[in-house]
Amino acid sequence: MKLDFQKSEGLIPAVIQDARTNKVLMLGYMNEESLAKTKETGKVTFFSRSKNRLWTKGEESGNFLNLVSIASDCDNDALLVKVNPAGPVCHTGADTCWNEENKTDIAFLAYLQDFITKRHEEMPEGSYTTSLFKKGVNRMAQKVGEEAVETVIEAVNGTNEDFIYEASDLLYHLIVLLTSKGYSLSDIAGELAKRHK
Repeated sequence: MKLDFQKSEGLIPAVIQDARTNKVLMLGYMNEESLAKTKETGKVTFFSRSKNRLWTKGEESGNFLNLVSIASDCDNDALLVKVNPAGPVCHTGADTCWNEENKTDIAFLAYLQDFITKRHEEMPEGSYTTSLFKKGVNRMAQKVGEEAVETVIEAVNGTNEDFIYEASDLLYHLIVLLTSKGYSLSDIAGELAKRHK
């Protein structure tokens, strides 16, 4: 990534986005030194124009922005920095600098899909997801069936909380099965979009 720091007198804008929810959290500015420190520490560091120094978000509040990824735009003069925030982002105490709530929503499913795909690629020991992949398609399909039955039982005779719990188990195990077969939630979304037309 070769960035053009000279276009804006040594600073480039960095759009900060929650990696799980895709919500834009804030905008900051980075110079070469703050970008290097961000990569080195895993904590997002900016160049503060008001303080005229490097400033790691959370250095006083503890609400760090834990780095997930960095990408440059097509002109190499702006950054998209994906993070896992450790608390509210704005100095006012709001979740975002636009006073928006940063809650988990449907976008979390894309994050979960990516997480399960990574598990499938790396197969780390001690992971429940890894153990499912190792047991094979038959066992994964069986787990989807078991969770589907439990979801139906809770829908008919259980509590709302238990219904949501079992439906979550069902969806998780379905994503694992899809991944093992080389598919993802995007394939399901594509099929549903075709039917919707």
